[in-house]
Amino acid sequence: MNTISVWRATAPEAGFPTLQEEITADVVIVGGGITGVTLALNLAEKGTSAVLLEAHNVGFGSTGNSTGNLYETISKGIHHIVDQWDSDTARAVATARRAAVEQIDQRVRKFDIPCAFRRCRLYRYATSENAQESVEREYQGSLKAGLSVHLEKALPTPLAPPSGPVLALDNQAQFHPQAYVRGLARQAANQGCRIYENSTVIEVDKDKRVVRTDKGKVTAREIVFATHSPKGVHLVQAEMIANREYGLAARIARNSFPSGIFWGTGVERLSIRNVDVDDATFLVCVGEEHKTGQENAKISLDRLESSAQAHFNVREVAFRWSAQNYSTADGLPYIGRDATGCFIATGFATDGLTYGTLAASLIADQIAGRDNVFAPLVKASRFSPLKGAKGMAEETASVVKSLIKDYVINRETTQLSQLMPGKGAIVEFEDESLAAYRAPDGTLIAVSPVCTHMKCKVHWNSVETSWDCPCHGSRFAPDGSVIEGPAIEPLERRFLTGQ
Repeated sequence: MNTISVWRATAPEAGFPTLQEEITADVVIVGGGITGVTLALNLAEKGTSAVLLEAHNVGFGSTGNSTGNLYETISKGIHHIVDQWDSDTARAVATARRAAVEQIDQRVRKFDIPCAFRRCRLYRYATSENAQESVEREYQGSLKAGLSVHLEKALPTPLAPPSGPVLALDNQAQFHPQAYVRGLARQAANQGCRIYENSTVIEVDKDKRVVRTDKGKVTAREIVFATHSPKGVHLVQAEMIANREYGLAARIARNSFPSGIFWGTGVERLSIRNVDVDDATFLVCVGEEHKTGQENAKISLDRLESSAQAHFNVREVAFRWSAQNYSTADGLPYIGRDATGCFIATGFATDGLTYGTLAASLIADQIAGRDNVFAPLVKASRFSPLKGAKGMAEETASVVKSLIKDYVINRETTQLSQLMPGKGAIVEFEDESLAAYRAPDGTLIAVSPVCTHMKCKVHWNSVETSWDCPCHGSRFAPDGSVIEGPAIEPLERRFLTGQ
């Protein structure tokens, strides 16, 4: 299945070179999503020498697989911040996120970035009676967080009538995330930042501040991991849950769907919006979240498509994709210098476009030695066992469950001879467990099933043709190469003769 997002399919190419030399800089940024690219521009504007390394192309990861929605609240509900922390913390979150959205707005206009940026209203509503209470809790929590929300009785057509009142929040925003981040990258490069694509980081020496790719090396005063989950082993990974969420885009008639961010909550949770790209209009539906490597991706994507067909009469799906997100135990992201001495920005859940922009400003301030009022709340070295107890217990249980299933209980395997073209599975071969994939042309590719990050065992993702780790979210291509971290090293290749 072709799994490219509507954003990645319709954005202009970035066209940056591959690193093939040894260079130095004040700051090396690992990751070319919205966090890394925004930070690159922030540093360039202040005259700080920076190098950005992207493993694929700019915006390839979570940025290019997002919803393209920008908002000052959070998708899970700002009332969770009020409940876990307090009203003051929730107000600080909303204020900082509002400033990040405004920064994006200003830069789109300043640099004339063609990314379909628009201000719009955000709607949160119940699709079933049992979800009405969550909308009411969010309304009360939003008021405590200082959000200018109000209740309405109906949704714009053609959305189905909601179950109960609709929470509305004005002056939020939407854009084409891939087009924005690539436009921003060009501005950063024009102002002196050296950006390299197809430059996968294969080694990080945190003590010597050296980052290596297969063809080059960067020595810098500071290392920033803008990779969604920081590369390598970091303490915060023990407190985060890795999830995947699915998206699709279907062509619809222009002006047939209203502008806005629509979040429906009930038996299923859906995020819906539309977007105009050149002469086409698409309805974008996102939902069906589950822990990475622990569900059947094909079933999840099929359920999302069925929901879109049932609610919006979607007939032909043009694009399908999924994205990874990381949720923290205490509800706030980790941004700043961590115990390794490097800067990280992670734990954004499904709110990464706005949090990533916010994180870039915060890290730029800390590198320059400037105070940032939001920094103490999200510091990467914090530990909140009481506020994050439930989330930490969930993550620990998830990891232990995966380890028991894969190491203690005999995991179901497939006979190598029964592995069909286009399929992947854990197989037994000469008393060894292997992660094997047979390509459509019959070529067999086998790798070790043990994740190189923390030694959990990977699971096959049939939708995206990848091996996904259920413990901390590392993902690998069929040949074992790293698609996304925190793993740095590839799965060990196994060469089988006569198969």
